[in-house]
Amino acid sequence: MENIKKFSRRQFLGTASTLISGSVLGVNTLIHAPAYIPDLFKPNSKINGVQIGTITYSFRDMPDQSAEATLQYVLDCGISAIELMGGPAESFAGAPKNPVNMRSVFPLMRKRFDKKELTPEEKQKLAEVDAQLKAYNDEMAKWRLNAPMEQFAKLRKMYKKAGVSIYAFKPAAFDINHSDIDIEYGMKATKALGATHFTLEHPSNDAHTLKLGKMAEKYGLKVGYHGHEQQTPTLWDTALSQSPANALNLDFGHFVAAGNQNPIDMVKQKHAHIVSMHIKDRQTPAHGKSNLEWGKGDTPIADVLKFMRDQKYKFPATIELEYQIPEGSNSVKEVQKCLEFCRKALG
Repeated sequence: MENIKKFSRRQFLGTASTLISGSVLGVNTLIHAPAYIPDLFKPNSKINGVQIGTITYSFRDMPDQSAEATLQYVLDCGISAIELMGGPAESFAGAPKNPVNMRSVFPLMRKRFDKKELTPEEKQKLAEVDAQLKAYNDEMAKWRLNAPMEQFAKLRKMYKKAGVSIYAFKPAAFDINHSDIDIEYGMKATKALGATHFTLEHPSNDAHTLKLGKMAEKYGLKVGYHGHEQQTPTLWDTALSQSPANALNLDFGHFVAAGNQNPIDMVKQKHAHIVSMHIKDRQTPAHGKSNLEWGKGDTPIADVLKFMRDQKYKFPATIELEYQIPEGSNSVKEVQKCLEFCRKALG
């Protein structure tokens, strides 16, 4: 909590300077100001009706992955709503420590997920990681049998007090290889965190989307299926037909990189089923599909944000930082840039 106190002091100094400047520039400006301004020191990333959030995966390069440190990163960015990864929340709740440094293996795991060619050394490294993660997942499964939901509720209160709401939760608990006990645990934790939905990669398995949808109905939750380059306008249709709880966690940047034309049309067609949407700037296949700093790729981020604003869509736009961080910067600074991009687009 010391980190949160630092935030408050830092924000206070900045805000105090602004107020003092205002009084110097025009004394009458503050004469009728209220004695108490609710949420004065809290972040606000809802811009002209569009909630801009971030997935805490964006901060994977940061050394401290605790719930408290993650909250500080979010606050330093000025973000007021998030999709929370499982790691910070589960460690806060007392889960066993993951022996794998996920920051170091994320690039390799993504390379394998994207079906890119791996060197023999990379294959060996991933085999070792897989073995470690299997043992860790077995340990986690035992912990989840009696996981303390009051700790997740406590985390929710801590984040809420600082001005950050949690709209989605993404623990490793919902994949096709997870047990019903894991899935039930994940749904209970999602509820305790105050999130409206949980997210996972689309499993491309109709039986699993049916099961998740039906189980989520019992908890009053939505299932946000995330997509990568397998995204097409019809990817989610079967899942949507199976349960009213099944929904889209559309990735707008990956959708462009997959070669789909007119991506904003997809948002228009499926908006009623979108619970949250990831935004990043990727190139089209013709230009190489790279993930670039915002404004340098082919993804019409500004246009889709304006469309969301004009249509008064309520689902959040989630900043997912995946481009290479420039030398001398870090993920907090880059998410700040992404948020500023959104402010300019929606201003």
